[in-house]
Amino acid sequence: MKVCDCMTTNVVSVSPEESAEVAARLMARYNVGMLPVKRSDGLVVGVVTDRDLVLRCMALGRTPHQVAVRQVMSNRVIGVSSRQDAASAAAKMADEQVRRLPVLEDGKLVGMLSLGDLSRNESQSAEYALDGICRNVRRMD
Repeated sequence: MKVCDCMTTNVVSVSPEESAEVAARLMARYNVGMLPVKRSDGLVVGVVTDRDLVLRCMALGRTPHQVAVRQVMSNRVIGVSSRQDAASAAAKMADEQVRRLPVLEDGKLVGMLSLGDLSRNESQSAEYALDGICRNVRRMD
């Protein structure tokens, strides 16, 4: 199965110039923990997570409506192609320890692949990815 067969195509994104507050509101409205960050020409230049907002904005006492997404986003984009095999995308999730991958064609966003997408379509690949993601998680007692 290919990534295009199981990815989500209706993806919410944010501009690097938008405020961290706008990103947080989008995450809350659409119940997502990560947004791709797209420039006006459609190129994905980063991702912003709920964790980025907390650690790089709120925990530092910064005011979310005064901080641009570009100041708190992760510049490293770990993505996959829609033509890539879903099992290899799952392996990438495991290796990179991420639960979501932007699906990119020529640097432009065409979808999102999540563990949930894999579990609905490629349960063994999802199990493999989840195992890899949890590999370094330690239980806190």
